[in-house]
Amino acid sequence: MKLATLKDGSRDGRLAVVSRDLRHALLASGIATTLQNALDDWQRCEPLLQALSRELNAGDASQAFTFDPREAMAPLPRAYQWADASSFLNHGSLMERAYNLDIKKDAGVPIIYQGAGDDFLGACDDYPVPGEEHQIDFEGEVAVVLNDVPMGIQPAAAADHIKLLMLLNDVSLRAHLFKEVSIGFGPLRAKPSTVFAPVAITPDELGEAWHNGRVNLPMRVEYNDALFGKPNGSEMDFSFPELIMHLARTRNLRAGTVLGSGTFSNRNYHEVGSACLSERRAIEVIEQGEAKTPFLSFGDRLRFEMFGLDGQSLFGAIDHRFVPALEA
Repeated sequence: MKLATLKDGSRDGRLAVVSRDLRHALLASGIATTLQNALDDWQRCEPLLQALSRELNAGDASQAFTFDPREAMAPLPRAYQWADASSFLNHGSLMERAYNLDIKKDAGVPIIYQGAGDDFLGACDDYPVPGEEHQIDFEGEVAVVLNDVPMGIQPAAAADHIKLLMLLNDVSLRAHLFKEVSIGFGPLRAKPSTVFAPVAITPDELGEAWHNGRVNLPMRVEYNDALFGKPNGSEMDFSFPELIMHLARTRNLRAGTVLGSGTFSNRNYHEVGSACLSERRAIEVIEQGEAKTPFLSFGDRLRFEMFGLDGQSLFGAIDHRFVPALEA
Protein backbone atom coordinates (compact mmCIF):
# COMPACT_ATOMS: atom_id res chain seq x y z
CA MET A 1 0.00 0.00 0.00
CA LYS A 2 1.14 3.51 -0.82
CA LEU A 3 -0.11 6.61 0.99
CA ALA A 4 0.28 10.35 0.39
CA THR A 5 -0.83 13.59 1.97
CA LEU A 6 -2.32 16.11 -0.44
CA LYS A 7 -2.25 19.86 -0.01
CA ASP A 8 -5.58 21.33 1.06
CA GLY A 9 -4.52 24.58 2.73
CA SER A 10 -4.20 23.04 6.19
CA ARG A 11 -1.02 22.07 8.05
CA ASP A 12 -1.74 18.34 7.93
CA GLY A 13 -3.34 17.93 4.49
CA ARG A 14 -5.68 15.16 3.32
CA LEU A 15 -4.78 11.49 3.37
CA ALA A 16 -4.93 9.64 0.05
CA VAL A 17 -4.15 6.14 -1.17
CA VAL A 18 -1.87 6.06 -4.23
CA SER A 19 -1.71 3.36 -6.87
CA ARG A 20 1.36 1.14 -7.12
CA ASP A 21 2.41 2.82 -10.38
CA LEU A 22 2.01 6.28 -8.75
CA ARG A 23 -0.41 7.40 -11.45
CA HIS A 24 -3.69 7.60 -9.55
CA ALA A 25 -4.94 8.42 -6.08
CA LEU A 26 -8.09 8.12 -4.01
CA LEU A 27 -8.98 10.15 -0.93
CA ALA A 28 -9.27 8.09 2.27
CA SER A 29 -12.61 9.74 3.05
CA GLY A 30 -14.52 8.04 5.83
CA ILE A 31 -11.44 6.17 7.05
CA ALA A 32 -9.00 8.85 8.24
CA THR A 33 -8.61 12.52 7.41
CA THR A 34 -4.83 12.61 7.91
CA LEU A 35 -2.02 10.08 8.08
CA GLN A 36 -1.54 10.82 11.78
CA ASN A 37 -5.23 10.01 12.34
CA ALA A 38 -4.68 6.67 10.60
CA LEU A 39 -1.57 5.86 12.64
CA ASP A 40 -3.38 6.67 15.88
CA ASP A 41 -6.00 4.05 14.96
CA TRP A 42 -3.93 1.78 12.71
CA GLN A 43 -5.57 -1.50 13.72
CA ARG A 44 -8.90 -0.25 12.40
CA CYS A 45 -7.66 1.92 9.53
CA GLU A 46 -5.01 -0.30 7.95
CA PRO A 47 -7.33 -3.01 6.56
CA LEU A 48 -9.75 -0.37 5.26
CA LEU A 49 -6.91 1.51 3.54
CA GLN A 50 -5.59 -1.75 2.11
CA ALA A 51 -9.03 -2.45 0.65
CA LEU A 52 -9.01 0.98 -1.02
CA SER A 53 -5.53 0.24 -2.36
CA ARG A 54 -6.66 -3.05 -3.91
CA GLU A 55 -9.65 -1.32 -5.49
CA LEU A 56 -7.45 1.45 -6.87
CA ASN A 57 -4.82 -0.91 -8.27
CA ALA A 58 -7.51 -3.03 -9.91
CA GLY A 59 -8.85 0.04 -11.71
CA ASP A 60 -12.22 -0.24 -9.98
CA ALA A 61 -12.21 3.07 -8.07
CA SER A 62 -14.69 5.41 -9.77
CA GLN A 63 -13.53 8.41 -7.71
CA ALA A 64 -9.83 7.99 -8.52
CA PHE A 65 -7.95 10.98 -9.89
CA THR A 66 -4.51 11.65 -11.36
CA PHE A 67 -1.80 11.76 -8.71
CA ASP A 68 0.44 14.82 -9.00
CA PRO A 69 3.51 14.70 -6.71
CA ARG A 70 3.74 18.49 -6.86
CA GLU A 71 0.45 18.59 -4.94
CA ALA A 72 1.77 16.30 -2.21
CA MET A 73 3.06 17.41 1.15
CA ALA A 74 5.44 15.23 3.13
CA PRO A 75 3.45 12.05 3.94
CA LEU A 76 3.58 13.24 7.56
CA PRO A 77 3.82 17.04 7.26
CA ARG A 78 4.76 17.19 10.94
CA ALA A 79 5.56 14.46 13.41
CA TYR A 80 5.38 14.14 17.17
CA GLN A 81 8.92 12.77 17.08
CA TRP A 82 11.67 12.75 14.43
CA ALA A 83 14.83 10.89 15.39
CA ASP A 84 17.70 10.21 13.02
CA ALA A 85 20.42 7.59 13.36
CA SER A 86 23.89 7.20 11.91
CA SER A 87 23.60 3.50 11.14
CA PHE A 88 26.04 3.29 8.23
CA LEU A 89 29.35 3.16 10.08
CA ASN A 90 31.33 3.64 6.88
CA HIS A 91 30.10 7.24 6.68
CA GLY A 92 31.27 8.08 10.20
CA SER A 93 34.58 6.31 9.63
CA LEU A 94 35.31 8.41 6.55
CA MET A 95 34.50 11.64 8.38
CA GLU A 96 36.70 10.68 11.33
CA ARG A 97 39.64 9.79 9.07
CA ALA A 98 39.36 12.94 6.98
CA TYR A 99 39.04 15.43 9.83
CA ASN A 100 40.82 13.62 12.70
CA LEU A 101 37.62 13.61 14.76
CA ASP A 102 37.67 12.15 18.24
CA ILE A 103 34.11 10.83 18.54
CA LYS A 104 33.26 9.32 21.91
CA LYS A 105 31.20 6.23 21.08
CA ASP A 106 30.67 2.69 22.30
CA ALA A 107 31.00 -0.25 19.94
CA GLY A 108 27.62 -1.80 19.26
CA VAL A 109 25.68 1.27 20.39
CA PRO A 110 23.99 3.32 17.62
CA ILE A 111 24.19 7.09 17.44
CA ILE A 112 20.75 8.76 17.26
CA TYR A 113 19.89 12.43 17.60
CA GLN A 114 16.56 14.20 18.04
CA GLY A 115 15.63 16.27 14.99
CA ALA A 116 12.94 18.84 14.26
CA GLY A 117 9.64 17.19 13.37
CA ASP A 118 7.45 20.29 13.17
CA ASP A 119 8.19 21.44 9.62
CA PHE A 120 8.71 18.66 7.06
CA LEU A 121 8.71 19.73 3.42
CA GLY A 122 7.16 18.14 0.33
CA ALA A 123 9.18 16.45 -2.38
CA CYS A 124 8.80 19.17 -5.00
CA ASP A 125 8.75 22.23 -2.73
CA ASP A 126 11.51 24.82 -3.06
CA TYR A 127 13.87 24.59 -0.10
CA PRO A 128 14.56 27.95 1.62
CA VAL A 129 17.95 28.63 3.23
CA PRO A 130 19.03 31.93 4.85
CA GLY A 131 22.33 32.00 2.92
CA GLU A 132 24.87 29.92 1.04
CA GLU A 133 27.45 30.62 3.76
CA HIS A 134 25.67 28.02 5.92
CA GLN A 135 27.31 25.35 3.72
CA ILE A 136 24.23 23.53 2.43
CA ASP A 137 24.48 19.76 2.13
CA PHE A 138 22.09 16.91 1.40
CA GLU A 139 21.75 13.44 2.90
CA GLY A 140 19.83 10.64 1.22
CA GLU A 141 18.13 8.29 3.70
CA VAL A 142 15.14 6.07 4.37
CA ALA A 143 12.98 6.23 7.48
CA VAL A 144 10.39 4.08 9.20
CA VAL A 145 7.12 5.31 10.68
CA LEU A 146 5.96 3.58 13.85
CA ASN A 147 2.75 2.98 15.74
CA ASP A 148 2.81 2.91 19.55
CA VAL A 149 5.98 1.18 20.81
CA PRO A 150 6.32 0.18 24.47
CA MET A 151 9.39 1.02 26.51
CA GLY A 152 12.04 -1.70 26.66
CA ILE A 153 11.00 -3.49 23.49
CA GLN A 154 13.36 -6.03 21.90
CA PRO A 155 14.22 -6.13 18.16
CA ALA A 156 12.09 -9.20 17.32
CA ALA A 157 8.98 -7.45 18.62
CA ALA A 158 10.04 -4.00 17.39
CA ALA A 159 9.85 -5.12 13.76
CA ASP A 160 6.06 -5.47 14.05
CA HIS A 161 5.74 -1.78 14.91
CA ILE A 162 7.20 -0.62 11.58
CA LYS A 163 4.10 0.40 9.65
CA LEU A 164 5.46 2.59 6.85
CA LEU A 165 8.71 3.55 5.16
CA MET A 166 9.66 6.88 3.60
CA LEU A 167 12.49 8.26 1.45
CA LEU A 168 14.07 11.53 2.56
CA ASN A 169 16.67 14.23 2.09
CA ASP A 170 17.94 15.18 5.54
CA VAL A 171 19.39 18.60 4.76
CA SER A 172 22.43 19.65 6.80
CA LEU A 173 24.09 23.03 7.24
CA ARG A 174 27.72 22.05 7.66
CA ALA A 175 28.92 25.47 8.84
CA HIS A 176 27.24 24.71 12.17
CA LEU A 177 27.57 20.95 12.56
CA PHE A 178 31.05 20.34 14.00
CA LYS A 179 30.72 23.24 16.44
CA GLU A 180 27.34 22.08 17.72
CA VAL A 181 28.31 18.43 18.02
CA SER A 182 31.49 19.35 19.93
CA ILE A 183 29.38 21.09 22.59
CA GLY A 184 27.89 17.69 23.42
CA PHE A 185 24.17 18.34 23.02
CA GLY A 186 23.91 17.46 19.34
CA PRO A 187 22.93 19.49 16.25
CA LEU A 188 20.35 22.28 16.25
CA ARG A 189 20.98 25.02 13.67
CA ALA A 190 22.80 22.45 11.55
CA LYS A 191 19.58 20.50 11.03
CA PRO A 192 16.79 22.51 9.40
CA SER A 193 13.68 21.06 7.75
CA THR A 194 13.73 17.55 6.27
CA VAL A 195 12.30 16.77 2.83
CA PHE A 196 10.30 13.60 2.12
CA ALA A 197 9.36 11.81 -1.08
CA PRO A 198 5.65 12.12 -1.91
CA VAL A 199 4.60 8.59 -0.97
CA ALA A 200 4.98 6.44 2.16
CA ILE A 201 4.79 2.68 1.64
CA THR A 202 4.01 -0.37 3.74
CA PRO A 203 6.97 -2.77 4.06
CA ASP A 204 5.29 -5.42 1.89
CA GLU A 205 5.69 -3.10 -1.12
CA LEU A 206 9.42 -3.88 -0.98
CA GLY A 207 8.93 -7.63 -1.32
CA GLU A 208 12.17 -9.55 -0.79
CA ALA A 209 14.10 -6.26 -0.67
CA TRP A 210 12.76 -5.75 2.88
CA HIS A 211 15.04 -8.17 4.72
CA ASN A 212 16.71 -8.20 8.14
CA GLY A 213 15.11 -4.87 9.01
CA ARG A 214 16.85 -3.15 6.09
CA VAL A 215 15.93 -1.78 2.67
CA ASN A 216 18.18 -3.84 0.43
CA LEU A 217 18.01 -1.54 -2.58
CA PRO A 218 20.11 1.26 -4.04
CA MET A 219 19.08 4.89 -3.77
CA ARG A 220 19.68 6.96 -6.89
CA VAL A 221 20.96 10.46 -6.09
CA GLU A 222 21.19 13.08 -8.85
CA TYR A 223 22.85 16.47 -8.41
CA ASN A 224 22.00 19.03 -11.10
CA ASP A 225 20.81 16.22 -13.40
CA ALA A 226 24.03 14.18 -13.07
CA LEU A 227 24.31 10.91 -11.16
CA PHE A 228 26.03 11.56 -7.84
CA GLY A 229 25.62 8.17 -6.18
CA LYS A 230 23.62 4.97 -5.89
CA PRO A 231 24.54 3.51 -2.47
CA ASN A 232 22.59 0.52 -1.19
CA GLY A 233 20.64 0.30 2.06
CA SER A 234 21.82 -3.25 2.70
CA GLU A 235 24.97 -2.03 4.47
CA MET A 236 23.18 -0.59 7.51
CA ASP A 237 25.29 -1.73 10.46
CA PHE A 238 22.25 -1.44 12.75
CA SER A 239 18.87 -2.67 11.55
CA PHE A 240 15.72 -0.63 12.07
CA PRO A 241 14.46 -2.98 14.83
CA GLU A 242 17.80 -2.54 16.62
CA LEU A 243 17.50 1.24 16.30
CA ILE A 244 13.95 1.11 17.67
CA MET A 245 15.15 -0.94 20.66
CA HIS A 246 17.80 1.69 21.41
CA LEU A 247 15.39 4.60 21.06
CA ALA A 248 12.74 2.93 23.25
CA ARG A 249 15.13 1.74 25.95
CA THR A 250 13.88 4.27 28.52
CA ARG A 251 10.68 5.66 27.01
CA ASN A 252 7.58 4.82 25.05
CA LEU A 253 7.39 5.82 21.39
CA ARG A 254 4.06 7.09 20.21
CA ALA A 255 2.29 6.56 16.90
CA GLY A 256 3.74 8.77 14.18
CA THR A 257 7.33 8.58 15.41
CA VAL A 258 9.68 8.83 12.42
CA LEU A 259 13.10 7.15 12.70
CA GLY A 260 15.73 7.70 10.01
CA SER A 261 18.54 5.42 8.91
CA GLY A 262 21.19 8.06 8.51
CA THR A 263 23.03 8.82 5.29
CA PHE A 264 23.34 5.85 2.95
CA SER A 265 27.04 4.96 2.70
CA ASN A 266 28.78 1.94 1.20
CA ARG A 267 32.33 0.68 1.57
CA ASN A 268 32.73 0.42 -2.20
CA TYR A 269 32.12 4.17 -2.56
CA HIS A 270 34.44 4.41 -5.55
CA GLU A 271 31.97 2.28 -7.51
CA VAL A 272 28.62 3.47 -6.12
CA GLY A 273 29.32 7.06 -5.07
CA SER A 274 27.79 8.75 -2.03
CA ALA A 275 24.50 10.17 -0.80
CA CYS A 276 25.87 13.44 0.59
CA LEU A 277 28.45 16.09 -0.26
CA SER A 278 30.32 15.84 3.04
CA GLU A 279 31.21 12.21 2.37
CA ARG A 280 32.48 13.06 -1.13
CA ARG A 281 34.52 15.90 0.38
CA ALA A 282 35.91 13.61 3.11
CA ILE A 283 37.07 11.11 0.49
CA GLU A 284 38.80 13.95 -1.37
CA VAL A 285 40.58 15.03 1.80
CA ILE A 286 41.75 11.47 2.47
CA GLU A 287 42.92 10.81 -1.08
CA GLN A 288 43.88 14.24 -2.41
CA GLY A 289 44.68 16.26 0.70
CA GLU A 290 41.83 18.74 0.34
CA ALA A 291 38.11 18.92 -0.35
CA LYS A 292 37.32 20.08 -3.87
CA THR A 293 33.57 19.50 -4.21
CA PRO A 294 31.68 22.68 -3.21
CA PHE A 295 28.61 22.81 -1.04
CA LEU A 296 25.25 23.63 -2.63
CA SER A 297 24.44 26.95 -4.22
CA PHE A 298 21.07 28.58 -4.73
CA GLY A 299 19.37 27.13 -7.78
CA ASP A 300 21.00 23.71 -7.41
CA ARG A 301 18.58 20.85 -8.01
CA LEU A 302 18.53 17.44 -6.33
CA ARG A 303 16.66 14.27 -7.14
CA PHE A 304 16.38 11.17 -4.95
CA GLU A 305 14.56 8.03 -6.05
CA MET A 306 14.45 4.33 -5.22
CA PHE A 307 13.22 1.59 -7.53
CA GLY A 308 11.80 -1.76 -6.48
CA LEU A 309 12.82 -5.18 -7.71
CA ASP A 310 10.21 -4.81 -10.47
CA GLY A 311 11.80 -1.56 -11.66
CA GLN A 312 8.96 0.70 -10.50
CA SER A 313 9.53 3.81 -8.43
CA LEU A 314 8.65 2.98 -4.84
CA PHE A 315 8.24 6.35 -3.12
CA GLY A 316 8.13 8.70 -6.08
CA ALA A 317 10.97 11.18 -6.42
CA ILE A 318 12.24 14.01 -4.29
CA ASP A 319 12.95 16.65 -6.94
CA HIS A 320 13.63 20.08 -5.54
CA ARG A 321 15.90 23.12 -5.66
CA PHE A 322 17.44 25.41 -3.05
CA VAL A 323 16.46 29.08 -2.93
CA PRO A 324 17.12 32.10 -0.69
CA ALA A 325 14.73 32.08 2.25
CA LEU A 326 13.11 35.38 1.25
CA GLU A 327 12.08 33.89 -2.11
CA ALA A 328 10.46 30.73 -0.72
